[in-house]
Amino acid sequence: MNEVPAEPEWPVVSAEGRARIRDAEGRTTIHRTGETGRQVAWHCCGDGPPLVLLHGGHGSWLHWVRNLDALAATHRLWVADLPGFGASDPVSEQTLEGLLQPLLAALDDALGPATPFALAGFSFGGLVAAHVAARRDGLVTGLALLGPGGHGTPRRPRGELLNWRDAAAARDAPRLRQAMHHNLLMHMLHDASSIDELALQLHTEACLQTRFRSKPISLAGGLPQALAAYAGPLLLAWGEHDVTATPELALTTLRAGRTGCTARIVPGAGHWAAYEAAEVVNGLLAGLPRPA
Repeated sequence: MNEVPAEPEWPVVSAEGRARIRDAEGRTTIHRTGETGRQVAWHCCGDGPPLVLLHGGHGSWLHWVRNLDALAATHRLWVADLPGFGASDPVSEQTLEGLLQPLLAALDDALGPATPFALAGFSFGGLVAAHVAARRDGLVTGLALLGPGGHGTPRRPRGELLNWRDAAAARDAPRLRQAMHHNLLMHMLHDASSIDELALQLHTEACLQTRFRSKPISLAGGLPQALAAYAGPLLLAWGEHDVTATPELALTTLRAGRTGCTARIVPGAGHWAAYEAAEVVNGLLAGLPRPA
């Protein structure tokens, strides 16, 4: 069933950004799958074999907004709001398993439990994607992890993040915009010129709609163990300036003893490489093995 998203009354820190989000929404159809009260909202577009995209923490399906058109030319995209994020239902418990169970059920409902698919995940969504691939090994024809969480190697913070919640509670849009701009530069994007009106608006909306605490799960590790249970083709990619890892170290750690793994460092990009270096990332994802 398709739905038209309600236009938010708050927050609008960028009218231009909100208009661009509305345009992206208009190029997709929305499907809700899974059990009542545990449903996942999917934004879908394109034709071809299925490619499932999972966003990062404090994110939404719009983490992939700059990748939709290119990837939809060759794939049927199923772009999730993860459980507890965006338009999807909240989770019953704040654990990885509490998120995976409704996601896996909704994925089987969306695609069919025996349908092969390619899978990509960003940040926390990369850790989630690795666990999905481990449990659906044989169905996942190719797995791409972009700056994934859970790698267990040291992070390299650029600076302290600002607390945006007080500004949000006061509905102080200018102060909220300032906090979001700062946090995008500290954590998500390397070049200040990459922080445009769309990035500001979608990051603001996603943060305020997040009802799942992903950071402790990402920091707890577990990615190497999940990948050990997945035997298919794997792409690992980090932005050159990603603050959540030192890319060379993380790649060396995760590739150890593994065949069928492609490793890439995206030049000039920060953590959110799919936004900051969309053309490069689109090319990487287009090379994922396609379901027969």
